[in-house]
Amino acid sequence: MPATPTVIHAQPPDTLTGEIRVQPPPTSAAGLPAVANALRHVFSQTRPLDGARALAQLNQKGGFDCPSCAWPDPDTHRSTFEFCENGAKAVASETTSARATPEFFATHSVAWLSEQTDLWLDRAGRLTHPMVLHPGATHYSPLSWPEAMNLLANELHALPTPDHAVFYTSGRASNEAAFLYQLFVRQFGTNNLPDCSNMCHESSGVAMQQTVGVGKGTVTLQDLEEAETILLVGQNPGTNHPRMLSTLELAVRQGAQLIAVNPLQEAGLTGFMHPQHLSGMLGRATPLAKDYLAIRPNGDHALFLGLAKSLIEENLVDHEFIHTHTTGFDDYAAHIRRQEWSELEASCGLPRTRIEAVARQCASGHRRLVTCWAMGLTQHRNAVATIREVAHLHLLLGAIGRPGAGLCPVRGHSNVQGNRTVGIYEKMSESFMAALEREFSFTAPRRHGYDTVQSIAAMLDGKVGVFFALGGNFLQAAPDTASTATALQKCRLTAHVSTKLNRSHLITGRTALILPCLGRSEIDRQASGEQFVTVENSMSVVHSSHGVLEPASPHLRSETAIVAALAQATLGPQSPTPWASLCDDYRQIRQKIADVVPDFDGYELKVSQPGGFYLRNDARERAWKTKSGKATFYPASLETITLLPGQLLLQTLRSHDQFNTTIYGLDDRYRGISGERRIVFMAPSELKARHLRPLQPVDITSHWQGEQRSVHRFLAVPYTMPEGAAAAYYPEANPLIPLHSVAHESGTPTSKGVIVTIAASPM
Repeated sequence: MPATPTVIHAQPPDTLTGEIRVQPPPTSAAGLPAVANALRHVFSQTRPLDGARALAQLNQKGGFDCPSCAWPDPDTHRSTFEFCENGAKAVASETTSARATPEFFATHSVAWLSEQTDLWLDRAGRLTHPMVLHPGATHYSPLSWPEAMNLLANELHALPTPDHAVFYTSGRASNEAAFLYQLFVRQFGTNNLPDCSNMCHESSGVAMQQTVGVGKGTVTLQDLEEAETILLVGQNPGTNHPRMLSTLELAVRQGAQLIAVNPLQEAGLTGFMHPQHLSGMLGRATPLAKDYLAIRPNGDHALFLGLAKSLIEENLVDHEFIHTHTTGFDDYAAHIRRQEWSELEASCGLPRTRIEAVARQCASGHRRLVTCWAMGLTQHRNAVATIREVAHLHLLLGAIGRPGAGLCPVRGHSNVQGNRTVGIYEKMSESFMAALEREFSFTAPRRHGYDTVQSIAAMLDGKVGVFFALGGNFLQAAPDTASTATALQKCRLTAHVSTKLNRSHLITGRTALILPCLGRSEIDRQASGEQFVTVENSMSVVHSSHGVLEPASPHLRSETAIVAALAQATLGPQSPTPWASLCDDYRQIRQKIADVVPDFDGYELKVSQPGGFYLRNDARERAWKTKSGKATFYPASLETITLLPGQLLLQTLRSHDQFNTTIYGLDDRYRGISGERRIVFMAPSELKARHLRPLQPVDITSHWQGEQRSVHRFLAVPYTMPEGAAAAYYPEANPLIPLHSVAHESGTPTSKGVIVTIAASPM
């Protein structure tokens, strides 16, 4: 009988499947293959009736919100199939008939589980019982909910100070759960509330607050449909926000000019076969991007400086808007005029003539310009400066606060924006904290808490004893996997609220808890009856989500109920908050949110209306909540990354068969890959320069401030992209991202700007 493995692996095994297939990437997204793939996932994993019922209610008024991306639903008419391929995959994963029961954990040791792939772990199925890994144990074992809450409370009470605990949040938690969570954490006495936004759009929030006074997008779906020019920068909607494609198609058909800015050629930026239109099902695609700017990695800052230089030097700016609504223009204009075209061209990899043509397009017509962006902008050292330049472009043209124009940071997880709105942030405003104190009669801590990277560093330094995660897969989402694993293992207790097994459950503190929760698709029954929850999408629409399926196990609790029980167990009768009463009826939670958070007055009535309601967006109304009271220009010098001979700049990205860290399969259809995830994409000339063959196994080493990190046995795949660039999937490539390499001001890990060398793997 083979010996039980004892080494616990923080990363998936580095063995290759031997089944990789590479084909030329398609030139358009969706169509019949997307429909077929969505149905295959749903009906191969779920009971047919559950799968069909779930899809019929997905993103419908009165149904449940997709647990995947945060792209908004149409305000008026919604199609019968108001979901995309990846939304169907998310539902298939959540509604799977497979179960990870106590018997499953008794059979499989933690070490053995760590040797499996992330896909295998996800396919193990829904968690059914609270589980504990005792100190020195090799297997998880079941425990009751009261036992789990008491264990957590005792560990929290044993800490030297509340700041020795970290409370992480993923972007899938509802507004109700997130509001109670931050309230509990602050009553406990800390602001250590890192969240997934720290790792994605934090740079957007910082830059937009500085320039236009809000950290959220300023547009609606209707603005996109009315736009004359749409810039799509550093994003791949075909995989990451597929429902966005139908909006873009409509905009194009109504005359909008789409300009894509991205180092990699992506099918979802070039064409769209609408799967609900006959032409799309027959394989006829609507061309999307009129112009495709394959800029060098991290060349976006130079590009937007060039666009500003073109507008200012050709006197294409909106002087009336600038005079009335902005401050700092004169200094900014002088700064822009000092920029050298040769340096801008070299940094972004585009000629001046092409940049000037894009600037003229943005300034043409009625200047109805919308700029959309995602992680390709936010995860660089100079991300905040770059996104400020995006805002500057709109300020120069007056293209904000009117129909068909504005800023559109495209959020990833389904309620990451709502979480921030209701208080999940390590640095909430004084006005929020004061309102929270008034409503709940306690003194809230004011000292800023840890963000995600700071939390990992604090754990490494022995300053954190308890790590609690409300959702997510922290180990695989965070940078520098080895350091993150070591950090978690230094904790006395790690606990995760989850629907399914993931690798974060295997790299643990001295004691570990798995707390299984309801999925978005499941009915949430509390003392007052069935409950609904609320979420906020990328365009500030708050709407309801009603589960429709029976829970996967009678032992599951809602995230809201878990937080309330933890608060009761930890804070005891001295807490002035009626935790049990709030959990019994979520209407009471929503009333408390309305009493604390601006613009939620009449919350219950407004969110009960089909489709929900828009939150106020000051920048959309040209009310600038900045220090000066006006939209503000921030001059910033161009920061470039200098590569030494043989180095490349690597970005991490998703495959089409994943959402964030959840792996649904081994295919990346829109890049022509199937059967393997250990891939590094490189320009053909870069393979040739290193004497590498296509599909040859290679090792990748990152370089940062004298430190080196390596991953092994990735397959080199030639792909259309600029020289000097490389790309690989996360979480497999996350070990390469240095923990302390973060964006200036926002602290976001530099997942899109990792300096690497690539060499053939030893035989």
